[in-house]
Amino acid sequence: MGKIILASSSPRRADILKKHNIQFGILPSPYQEDHSVTDFSYSFVEGLAYNKAKAVLPLLAEQAKVIGADTVVVLDGKILGKPIDYKDAFAMLKSLSGRTHEVVTSIAVLDTEQNTEKILSVTSKVEFNKLTDEQINFYIQNYEPYDKAGSYGIQEMPEGYIKGYEGSLENIIGICGKTVAEMIR
Repeated sequence: MGKIILASSSPRRADILKKHNIQFGILPSPYQEDHSVTDFSYSFVEGLAYNKAKAVLPLLAEQAKVIGADTVVVLDGKILGKPIDYKDAFAMLKSLSGRTHEVVTSIAVLDTEQNTEKILSVTSKVEFNKLTDEQINFYIQNYEPYDKAGSYGIQEMPEGYIKGYEGSLENIIGICGKTVAEMIR
């Protein structure tokens, strides 16, 4: 199958790929994301995933399949990125409280041996219970969600915060392992 490289330093993505018995190396992408775009479009998120994978290509010592990914939280057509500070995290979680939003992960697989590119997006939905200010403060203080889109990680949310979800839980965490396995086959 050839060498597989994950162009990400996300421990969550690495754990998911390992669960799917995908053998891979890690080479974090040097690509700098554009955080100024707030209107959601699949083409924008897919472009981020593609650019993350493409930025790794010059760093490769051999032929490989490079996996790039980007996950965004979408509420009312707007992207909720990673929070810049406590106030930003609080505002994001407050906006998600009692509502349903989408989590979109775009995955790009660039195969240097076959000279092919595959890009797919997986969409899941998450519904939050109505959260009190105290619950939001507790979560931010105890889980420090500053490296997570939308200011939360579903895998660490205390009981009672999430009402439910539709679609792939792995996708909500950071990458759909089943989709990646199909893409690299």
